[in-house]
Amino acid sequence: MNNLELAVIGNCIHGALIDRTGRILWSCLPRYDGDPMFCRLINNDNGDGGFFDIHLDGFQDSEQQYIHNTAVLTTVLHAEDGSAVEITDFAPRFKQLGRIYRPVMIVRMIRPLKGSPRITIRLRPTADYGARRPEITYGSNHIRYLMTAATLRLTTDAPLSMVREETPFVLEGPITMIFGPDETLNASIRDSGRSFLERTVDYWQEWVRSLSLPFEWQEAVIRAAVTLKLCTFEETGAVIAAMTTSIPEAPGTERNWDYRYCWLRDAFFAVQALNRLGATQTMEAYLRYLANVVATSPDGSLQPVYGIATETRLTERIIDSLAGYQGMRPVRVGNQAYEHVQNDVYGSVIMASTQFFFDERLRHPASTGLYERLEQIGEQCIRRFDQPDAGIWEYRTRAQVHTHSAVMCWSGCTRLARIAERLGLGARALYWETHAQRMREVILNAAWDRDMNSFTSSFGGKDLDASLLLLHALGFVAADDPRFAGTVAAIEKNLKRGDYIFRYVNEDDFGVPETAFIVCTFWYIDALAALGRKDEARTLFEHMLARRNGCGLLSEDVSVSDGTLWGNFPQTYSMVGLINAAMRLSRSWEEAL
Repeated sequence: MNNLELAVIGNCIHGALIDRTGRILWSCLPRYDGDPMFCRLINNDNGDGGFFDIHLDGFQDSEQQYIHNTAVLTTVLHAEDGSAVEITDFAPRFKQLGRIYRPVMIVRMIRPLKGSPRITIRLRPTADYGARRPEITYGSNHIRYLMTAATLRLTTDAPLSMVREETPFVLEGPITMIFGPDETLNASIRDSGRSFLERTVDYWQEWVRSLSLPFEWQEAVIRAAVTLKLCTFEETGAVIAAMTTSIPEAPGTERNWDYRYCWLRDAFFAVQALNRLGATQTMEAYLRYLANVVATSPDGSLQPVYGIATETRLTERIIDSLAGYQGMRPVRVGNQAYEHVQNDVYGSVIMASTQFFFDERLRHPASTGLYERLEQIGEQCIRRFDQPDAGIWEYRTRAQVHTHSAVMCWSGCTRLARIAERLGLGARALYWETHAQRMREVILNAAWDRDMNSFTSSFGGKDLDASLLLLHALGFVAADDPRFAGTVAAIEKNLKRGDYIFRYVNEDDFGVPETAFIVCTFWYIDALAALGRKDEARTLFEHMLARRNGCGLLSEDVSVSDGTLWGNFPQTYSMVGLINAAMRLSRSWEEAL
């Protein structure tokens, strides 16, 4: 079984990952970057804690799916004697008192489906990254767990002593388990759970109803959109790259990082995809996050990654108390990338912020004050576009003048010119357009290799990387420009392995890459479509859809040999690629109907 055969639940403050047997094996509280009280996912070879499961005696098999168009998960467990139970898992999220109710809470509802199922409830949270078990106290209908940062409570109508002692019992009727703040419920346990469930289902189905979907592949796009929404931290508008840390990109390697933070580059692509679907509130929240990030930088200099509450220091450290995913150490907390020079981030921020000035749907359109701050970032684009950096792939020990970074800086200047025109600032528009034209000429001369008939990944270099597939999408070259077709052909020749595109194939700080970065293949699909090779693109897109796990989710990387998913999960970049490719390739509603 693919060990990333996982489902995700959440409420845009925290999330949880659940395996095919209904075991919660990853969840950080009180927010995405917090201490993982359920850490079994990256500690499965060490210790007996860090999970929350419902074990069915004589377990034989299971089936799992989301309630239609929601983030509410159902798992059915079947036993050898024909008995069965259904588990419904969700994190409450719904409108209440004029705002969104999104508590740090997980609700589990269990009911018998067939026979006389005998179950064991095992709730074993850990604290301090798996280093210790919390102190436990008891009440009449609840169990308290004294964690490091807070006290959590399980309130349930299950036989409390049997939960406490992990004693098997026959499930004769429905039970509800509410795991969250140490607070008293305002209604009965069952009524609270039922109300939370109904209102959460209504919220998600209403949200999905507001999406502008393509005609084809709607189920896949909906699941990707819900997943992107779940990876937003609604308090600030940040978008995390993934919910996990330290799932390696390939087996037996040290390519494992903490992705529970907001990369400005990745977040831009995520909100852009949601915006194409009409999910403007998520986009508007991220723009507020960006405004706060920009406001903290008086000279316009930016980090590539920030904490979800705009924290600037994400010091990377090794956690020895966790054994690692499938025993593959190290386990990392924090990410050294916050110290990197990645010059593409400047263009990303300007491109995302451009929406503020043109989208009439936004409640709070941009002011000239924001434009002035963006101009400071634009000055950084001018200074940095032809300077060495770590690049989009975050090389840790070497720097080059990366073509993608240069093009993103160019794109930032072109957007500033358009914003200036929108604001009636003719002189500033000319200023930015003049710099953009100069930058483009420099890039065309330094990044084009006539012998290879291709753009290269760095100025004057001979290597290729998959970010060159974005040159058309970014508007740097037209789809009918022979240089774009030549670049796609070169990438096919050098980076394509079977049905997958590698981000690069040259050796990096950790050796030669072994797995394919999933979003790169989606970029290739988009490039094929732009070149008019739509049938090829559709065939490859269907192949990539088949790489999703049973709940329609993707991680960061995929094994070329067997299609196994690797890397942090669920990966927003991958879900963005799916949405964009579906939107590009789908027949229109008019064509189809």
